[in-house]
Amino acid sequence: MDLVPGYREFAPGVTFKDEIHCLWVSVTPACGAQRAPVLPDACTDLIWQSGVGAFVAGPDTGPVPADVPPGTVLVGARFRPGAGGSALGVPLSELLDLRVNAADLPAVPGQLLPGSLPPADALRRIAGIAARMVTERPPDQLVLEAARLLGRPGARAEQAAERLAISERQLRRRCQAAVGYGPRTLTRVLRFRRFLSGIDAGSTDLAALAADAGYADQAHLTRESTRLAGLPPAALARSRRPSRSGGCGPR
Repeated sequence: MDLVPGYREFAPGVTFKDEIHCLWVSVTPACGAQRAPVLPDACTDLIWQSGVGAFVAGPDTGPVPADVPPGTVLVGARFRPGAGGSALGVPLSELLDLRVNAADLPAVPGQLLPGSLPPADALRRIAGIAARMVTERPPDQLVLEAARLLGRPGARAEQAAERLAISERQLRRRCQAAVGYGPRTLTRVLRFRRFLSGIDAGSTDLAALAADAGYADQAHLTRESTRLAGLPPAALARSRRPSRSGGCGPR
């Protein structure tokens, strides 16, 4: 495995593309360069940390500091919105904004992911374990479809419930179990990820990005960016620009 500092994602394979968003590896530079905070994405991750072992990152509703020791290697499997609750065997509302030791979740075989593993072995094991988890405990297909519907610009929870032929109350209950929060919060988070995708693609026109993502106006975007990322849009965009000074420079 290439352990060059930085973050990289890998496709999980066609078989599990509907349940697993990606596999990923993150290597913190030995000089201890600060990593950007983790921002809400409606996903849940099974993570292995070198020297520590396995834990689960529950769904977030705000920025989470990503402070790890210099030289740390993280390997993860990221479950798509709606797939994490079933895979982990616990309502995700119980893991909201939490990081939980895998040993505390009976459905997660954390004993197979000791911190002493070589990172390449950890990646192979994470991939196999995540695949087995979604096979043994498949996701609520209705919630997966709800997440797809709510990920579109202009989507509304009541319209999604009508399209799925269920009540808004039932949709909220099933989303809270499978995603961690209700459909309205899910809509907010997915809309914010559309905005992040735009700035990560290099766009600097915040007004256009706000409209494309589905915000009512730029003021609406500013409120949501501050709530979900802790920064207004312009500052957030600057913070996500790649460093030009090398692997140990500022981010």
